[in-house]
Amino acid sequence: MTLYYLHGFASSSQSVKAVQARSFFAARYPSCSFIAPDLAYTPAEAMAQLVSLMNIAPPSAIIGSSLGGFLATVMAERYHCRACLINPAVAPHEVLADFLGDYYHPVLKRHFAVQQHHMALLQQLMPVRLAQPANYLVLLQSGDEVLDYRKAVSYYRGARLQVTEGGDHSFIGFADYLPAIAEFCQLAPPASPGSQ
Repeated sequence: MTLYYLHGFASSSQSVKAVQARSFFAARYPSCSFIAPDLAYTPAEAMAQLVSLMNIAPPSAIIGSSLGGFLATVMAERYHCRACLINPAVAPHEVLADFLGDYYHPVLKRHFAVQQHHMALLQQLMPVRLAQPANYLVLLQSGDEVLDYRKAVSYYRGARLQVTEGGDHSFIGFADYLPAIAEFCQLAPPASPGSQ
């Protein structure tokens, strides 16, 4: 099985949640291939990376946080797989319009300019409706200071939604949800101690 983790905007594969997820799945599901790519901050480049990766290793499931949650949705619709979303961005072209400017990717060591024309591409990528809402587990915290969690509740209607009061955009306590995420992603049960 191949499990992808997609980070949020201005983040990387070295983010706290990505590291926690990588450690958890390596320890509990060693037969699962865990891929956390360092995505470009511009949508066309990020999509090209994902298409290239997933054409070679199609996803069994995808975990995505914030803008990575949006990208996870786009790719889950294409590959008809399950996805777990953490405080996902809904209509990111509206959100990122306030974050235009120059950025530096700390892992790719590249400068990026997020520009207005990128918003049109994000809008085009957004699925009008979900083909199979039941394929999604959406974890939200009402205290998210960046995104309005109620937009996700509306957009992902029919999905398995879990709203926690309080918290913030980083999703406090993410590691505690990893067993439930693994179960939802339908990963093979971890080997019991002493089994061969």
